Amino acid sequence: MNASPPKPRLAWALTGSGHYFTECLALIRDLPEVDLFVTKAAAEVVRMYRKEFSGLARSVHVFRDTTASAGPVGRFYHGVYHTLVVAPATSNTIAKCVYGISDTLATNVYAQAGKCRVPSIVFACDTAPEMETMAPSGMVKVYPRRIDLENTEKLKSFEATTVVETLAELEAALKQRLACVNASSS
Repeated sequence: MNASPPKPRLAWALTGSGHYFTECLALIRDLPEVDLFVTKAAAEVVRMYRKEFSGLARSVHVFRDTTASAGPVGRFYHGVYHTLVVAPATSNTIAKCVYGISDTLATNVYAQAGKCRVPSIVFACDTAPEMETMAPSGMVKVYPRRIDLENTEKLKSFEATTVVETLAELEAALKQRLACVNASSS
């Protein structure tokens, strides 16, 4: 007798952005079936913000960016994931996604999600000419470059990709996607 395949999970990639980083970790903590893909830069941000991955559900698997080939991305080919969230996404990650460069764990999972037709939600950090964001030392003003803003706009045109620009939009897109997944599995 064949065992039924496991219920598809949510994949979440963390990049090296501090923009709403702690809020993204809080969202992840509320998700029971999620695999967390942590880039080298994200691991540094976790330490800078003095945050940890404690408080995550026991079912959360954490994959760290430790191999050149990013072996865990193969899980996308086996139907393990129903959705990928990349949040928060740095301008570097956005640019690499736009131009098809997959040399970090986050950009590699984004590429594989696309190749496997797994929908992605990307929380872009650089979305306005002038912004305030939280740094380890407190709030700072940042001025995204024109190229950063253009790349965010380009990513919005990608198939199976929803680009969100605020935490509220991320929460709404995630809620909508999970409702859709739950309805189709009923």
